[in-house]
Amino acid sequence: MANPTVAVITDPRWQQVLARNAQADGQFFYAVKTTGVYCRPSCGARAPRPENVAFYLTTAAAESAGFRPCKRCKPDQLPLSAVHADKVAQACRLIESAEVMPTLTQLAAHAGLSSYHFHRLFKSMTGTTPKAYAQAHRAQNMRKQLAGDATITDAIYAAGYASNSGFYDQASATLGMQARQYRKGGANTTIRFALAVCSLGSILVASSDKGICAISIADDAEVMLRELQDRFPKAQLIGGDQAFEAKVAAVIAFVESPRLGLNLPLDIQGTLFQQRVWQALREIPVGTTVTYTQLALNIGMPNAIRAVASACAANTLAVAIPCHRVIRLDGSLSGYRWGLARKQALIERESET
Repeated sequence: MANPTVAVITDPRWQQVLARNAQADGQFFYAVKTTGVYCRPSCGARAPRPENVAFYLTTAAAESAGFRPCKRCKPDQLPLSAVHADKVAQACRLIESAEVMPTLTQLAAHAGLSSYHFHRLFKSMTGTTPKAYAQAHRAQNMRKQLAGDATITDAIYAAGYASNSGFYDQASATLGMQARQYRKGGANTTIRFALAVCSLGSILVASSDKGICAISIADDAEVMLRELQDRFPKAQLIGGDQAFEAKVAAVIAFVESPRLGLNLPLDIQGTLFQQRVWQALREIPVGTTVTYTQLALNIGMPNAIRAVASACAANTLAVAIPCHRVIRLDGSLSGYRWGLARKQALIERESET
């Protein structure tokens, strides 16, 4: 018969309890047989003896087993982080639905917080300010409008801009090109690219005027080039010159030694949600990994695990946006755009001192 103490000690969740890891909150609960209560992993109570511990995935399961919620960590209630995430989510919906951008004071009052506290909370959870979020939302709407049949002027007002000048002042930063070019699939836009070889296989590096817009790694260089053409069907693709080759060399050096960092501007294009996920990915320290669940918690959306995984899969900037640092809850590797073998190689490379 298996020893229950050994089973608990060897369970990865036990280490999370000993570390009082708040990032594990919501992933599981632990119950203490001698006290009859169940707690969050982050509970500040004295660590129980392992032979008295049982793990449960839900509060309902713990209560069905006869345990009551701890009065200290209140596992049957929403954690403060979830309450804050809900306030920020409501503010985001308010910004998205408003015809005129709400003021910081109005947003804070809606959340029941001071302007200072709300601004800090919003930025910590979204990685951007309420004003920048509103600008990004308008930009996303503008892309959708331009993809339809609306005139550019109609698209500007439908996207929430107060005037033509308000949009054109930001057009290049918003779309990465002029509105007419965007509508025509990147027509009259120049994308420089180069194909090379690194230790992980063939590598393609492409750049717009704003910065590096694609880093792909594969066995077949032609496949990567076709994908680039599909992304920018009417753009002018030009082979890189000597100056661009220097950028490619910098990217390859970064792939080979991620701890060097990449001191090149990036042209990151994606939805608001994708950009939130990608920013959180860039904040993961070199040599460490997180789970999809942890990443969802990091962006303040603990229930968006599948959406987080989809955002990782949509990344087109290999290594620069390090989606390879995200693993499953059990520590195994899951899908990677450029192959699981490369994902494993990158993780092992980054873990080397």
